[in-house]
Amino acid sequence: MGERGWCRWAVPLWMFTLAGFLQLTVSYSVKHSTLSDFHDSSVRNCSVVPPISSDHGSVEGFKERIPTHLCSKYLPPTTVNTTKRLADLRLLMPTHNVSAYIIPATDAHLSEYIAVRDKRLTWITGFTGTAGTVVVTNTKAVLWTDSRYWIQAERQVDCNWVLIRDSYVSSIVDWLIREIPEGEQIGVDPFLFSIDTWNSYYHPLEQAKRTLISVPENLVDRVWTDRPHPPSEAIERLPDSVIERSWQDKVQEIRKQMMEDASKPTAVLLSALDETAWLFNLRGNDIPYNPFFFSYTLLTLDEIWLFVEPSRVSMEIKEYLNGSCYLSHCVQILGYSTVKTYIRDYAMGNVRVWIGTEYTTYGLYEVIPKEKLLTSAYSPVLVTKSVKDQTEQKVLKEAHVRDAVAVIQLLVWLEKSVPKGTEDELSAARFVDHKRSAQKLFRGLSFESISASGPNAALAHYSPNKETNRKLNVDEMYMIDSGGQYLDGTTDITRTVHWGEPSDFQREAFTRVLMGNIDLSRLIFPPGTSGRNVEVLARRALWEVGLNYGHGTGHGIGNYFSVHEWPVGFQSNNIALQAGMFTSIEPGYYQENDFGIRIEDIAVVVKADTKFGGKHYLTFETVSLVPYDRKLINTALMSREQIEWLDAYYQKIRREVGPELDRQGLKEEHSWVMKHTEPFVSGSILATASSFTLTAVLLSSTLLQRLLF
Repeated sequence: MGERGWCRWAVPLWMFTLAGFLQLTVSYSVKHSTLSDFHDSSVRNCSVVPPISSDHGSVEGFKERIPTHLCSKYLPPTTVNTTKRLADLRLLMPTHNVSAYIIPATDAHLSEYIAVRDKRLTWITGFTGTAGTVVVTNTKAVLWTDSRYWIQAERQVDCNWVLIRDSYVSSIVDWLIREIPEGEQIGVDPFLFSIDTWNSYYHPLEQAKRTLISVPENLVDRVWTDRPHPPSEAIERLPDSVIERSWQDKVQEIRKQMMEDASKPTAVLLSALDETAWLFNLRGNDIPYNPFFFSYTLLTLDEIWLFVEPSRVSMEIKEYLNGSCYLSHCVQILGYSTVKTYIRDYAMGNVRVWIGTEYTTYGLYEVIPKEKLLTSAYSPVLVTKSVKDQTEQKVLKEAHVRDAVAVIQLLVWLEKSVPKGTEDELSAARFVDHKRSAQKLFRGLSFESISASGPNAALAHYSPNKETNRKLNVDEMYMIDSGGQYLDGTTDITRTVHWGEPSDFQREAFTRVLMGNIDLSRLIFPPGTSGRNVEVLARRALWEVGLNYGHGTGHGIGNYFSVHEWPVGFQSNNIALQAGMFTSIEPGYYQENDFGIRIEDIAVVVKADTKFGGKHYLTFETVSLVPYDRKLINTALMSREQIEWLDAYYQKIRREVGPELDRQGLKEEHSWVMKHTEPFVSGSILATASSFTLTAVLLSSTLLQRLLF
């Protein structure tokens, strides 16, 4: 989210063009509108009405052809009146000597999901989308957001706001240079900008003789009089049954890395919420879909400081953290709001502070003298956390078995219910959410379920609401992407199904997505391989016929943590794959205005058995355990090796999920699994199957070397 682009993935804007949105929302399109359309209750109309002529022409021509007295403003009931909010904010801006104020859609920890009290952009605009940036000047208020949210923004913001259909920093900077005179200042809360984001604004503005400055207090917070209070729920510790490494062991491990580093850091500063939660084996409930609590940690070689609201730390947790002593293995608890002052004071000594730049805000970065900093993209805690220990691997696999039961229950229910015409996207999402909630150790959803039918599924980020909800029917493909938070693990799985007769193109597209999933899943690769160097295998079968997808191929996942856990995955800023890392593998294909396909499994990196015994070679073991839709698989396109992998995977589902279905007394679901995991085709057919995907996996050693290194 925000500058990171996470909403399941970082997605190029070209994937979701405005034309696609106009076709999906015809009644709101200027191209297809009538006079009555502009008075519809769902879209604002601030300055123009369409012409009387049937030849509508361009939006720019409306004002020229319509008499002034016919122009009107219309605000749908979904908008929020922001006039007073903007006026109050503008009164504060001169007191800080700023001509413009920037409001991003993030929090002080650069979290993917943020708490209600941190949704400053939503409060000032009325826009509830999860990605965007706002700039307010003395006379203008502007919202930038990407194509996923253009229609939503038009429904939610009032006429105080100008919507710019873009989300790049360069667009915002260009606008600021046009609007703000030379020599003037532009303010921002530095705790809402990453270091890289700050620099991406600061340097071009400086070159244009405008100055980006840190405003020490958040101006939105000053005028947001009914802002929700900070969370007060008690922080909890994980049970010993899901822990192998105590927090003391983890502290010792990080200190060892500090002592071995050539730069000799004296402290590690942890800013991302999952860093502190992991280090101390603690969890909270401050962020939607993520079991985190607002905190920072400063870990030195002989002291530990945890910055958190003290009232949230029970006596039991204090004892657990040895909070009553001052030795190197004791955690001293300081107020959450004191972190900036404390870090500034600490940095005055003969110290060197190690930070991960991806998750440290400029607000902390700017108080540490640059000569006293040691920087890396990710902190040693994030890198260490990315490799699960044996207990974490075991319990995370167990969570996926129980999670598979809920998804199988959904697929069985839909198979019976959809032909009756009684279900829709929302009811399907509610059903699988309910079934998950009945599973052992369930703690909540890991993200809002993506339940998408027909053309809605062509929007990779789509989640249903009352306005867009579609009935499910046997003539359309359906995609369900969902996951749960369990005390022992986090899950995320996507399946695409068709209850009627899919077209030949749909079957081929699905099969090629599946082939990409299998080719990457069965790859054997040397240690030190980065995900970005092998993700091409997930696209190979699609590229062969001129198809592709515009999102990432996978992301890390945690143990009762974030569903998108950095720095694991297949993107350019992910670290090299190691045994014990969990990642999603999720190729897809999206036919605009027609259907969408995604197959997503979670896999763990494990040691591979190789013919000549190459030491430390790695491969993936799939831990998501739900069958793919047989109706959509064309085995004639697949190689022998791909089908053998598929049959072995289905045997694993029978072996691991079958007993759990029996244990829960789900006889119908057990029968369904046995039917949908039968072996595929005979050896004679396999022998003549296409082997082009096998070629992708068995690349020549020269080409493989080029791909990997």
